[in-house]
Amino acid sequence: MFGNYLIGLREGLEASLVVCILVAYLVKTDRRDALRPVWTGIGTACAISLAFGATLEFGSQELTFEAKEMLGGSLSIIAVGLVTWMVFWMRRTARHLKSELHGRLDAALQLGTGALVATALLAVGREGLETALFVWASVRASGEGSSAPLIGVLLGIATAIVLGWLFYRGALRINLAKFFTWTGGMLVIVAAGVLAYGVHDLQEARFVGGLANKAFDVSSTIPPDSWYGTLLKGVFNFQPDPTVLQVTVWLLYLVPTLGLFLAPVGFGRFGRSVRVEEQKATDEKAGSGGDGTRGDGGAVPDGERVRDGARGTGGRPDGDEV
Repeated sequence: MFGNYLIGLREGLEASLVVCILVAYLVKTDRRDALRPVWTGIGTACAISLAFGATLEFGSQELTFEAKEMLGGSLSIIAVGLVTWMVFWMRRTARHLKSELHGRLDAALQLGTGALVATALLAVGREGLETALFVWASVRASGEGSSAPLIGVLLGIATAIVLGWLFYRGALRINLAKFFTWTGGMLVIVAAGVLAYGVHDLQEARFVGGLANKAFDVSSTIPPDSWYGTLLKGVFNFQPDPTVLQVTVWLLYLVPTLGLFLAPVGFGRFGRSVRVEEQKATDEKAGSGGDGTRGDGGAVPDGERVRDGARGTGGRPDGDEV
């Protein structure tokens, strides 16, 4: 249940941040007339995501066992790929997300109502579709007919909505760099379990061999119906009797992916040289300004904090704060 709660929290918070940025910018720039089309786009994105999730759940019930396992395994692998791309993308662009969305919103404001709806739809819809696919795959991997995984997802999304509202009201601040690093690392671990389960589905569909070739079997030591077996299953999608292929795929995904994700951005000799050149350019620009202050192109430090952008318009710099 915790793993699914983490998915709902992480994915829901990303969508909440996007909504906060869009709404706060319109309020701050006194363009409240554009709020209705933006909310229309957000609502449409949510409806499409829910419809997509319902299609995955109910559309697969009429399939044969082999076809259902084939579909589940394939979509699980696709979901892991999308989530992996998402956590690395957010790690790289989180600091610039606000300015990117502001630019899109400015362009949409010039084009009209339809462009505003499309901007909000695309910004939130991408998060919603990724969430629906990965939640479906994760719930299927850890559910085994129980409602606990789905409850965990819903609780995570509800928490994300509350946090998003608190961010918007300025009642809560959080270090986004650390938050996305910790949750992203844990999400990679969850994704590894989903990937292993997807491979097992493909083996049960007889698309991939090796179903009888077990790597180990600790069912007697960690019974699946015990409280700790259920906990390991819910958090890590642990299976007491995985196949050799499942363990191999799990290791080949988890070790390099987690290592790359946790490595410092721009690590190595090349990264150091790039940072030196960037620092020189920043120093030269600051020196030419005469007052030593940072220009518009100055570097933005890690650990930007979420702040309210809608409570007032005076005295706040236009930085990467939400």
